[in-house]
Amino acid sequence: MSRGHYVQIDDFEMYYEEYGKGFPLILLHGFGGCTQNWHPFTNELSKYYRLIVIDFRGHGHSTNPQEKFTHRKAANDVFLLLEKLKIQQFSAMGMSSGGMTLLHMATSQSSRIISMVLISSTSHFPEQARIIMGRASFKTMPQEVKEMYKECAKRGEKQILQLIAQFNAFSENYDDMNFDNESLSAITARTLIIHGDRDNFFPVEIAENIHHSIPNSKLWIIHNGEHVPVYDPNVPFTSTALRFLVEPQKE
Repeated sequence: MSRGHYVQIDDFEMYYEEYGKGFPLILLHGFGGCTQNWHPFTNELSKYYRLIVIDFRGHGHSTNPQEKFTHRKAANDVFLLLEKLKIQQFSAMGMSSGGMTLLHMATSQSSRIISMVLISSTSHFPEQARIIMGRASFKTMPQEVKEMYKECAKRGEKQILQLIAQFNAFSENYDDMNFDNESLSAITARTLIIHGDRDNFFPVEIAENIHHSIPNSKLWIIHNGEHVPVYDPNVPFTSTALRFLVEPQKE
């Protein structure tokens, strides 16, 4: 039985997959990725939740006629999908761009997110990230990132080039990711922030500041962890995330 579904959202066709049953848990991948980035974790997570795993616009199977991407727009896209699925309240996890999208969601409609996990995310793009984003090309990407782009871009080379152009554009965008401490302090969702202390995009100080700014948050720094360190078999990601999501916080 196919887990995949297509739905018309605004000006594009969004692809998502659904697993399990129960309270909804929304899973958002990182930039250049797709639903399959979550496949190593869906089997365990679906024992406890109804998983909604989404391809952002222009990613995976989803289309993007505008050929533009912002995290603010991605947040609106996800809300429109949840409207069609008649999902009011939910929990969520996001990797990198997925977590950045969740920051937009949690600051714009805070009461809807019960709990969330932000993995390798940021409140703003520091200079070191802008340099990487501005210089990025398929040729210079690390091999494992190239493989992910090739696997996830279901429409081939043209889609890869569009995504890289959108990634390059982040280097000059100062509006999309621009959360100050005051805006983050309005987030009411229980939040777990996961960050590697060797993240080459976003230094660990950013994760620490997000933790200090979001009232009901916990911080898990992964020693020697790089960007999105949750695939390391030595990192107990699934069990830790589930323990946080499933158990109500004890005062």
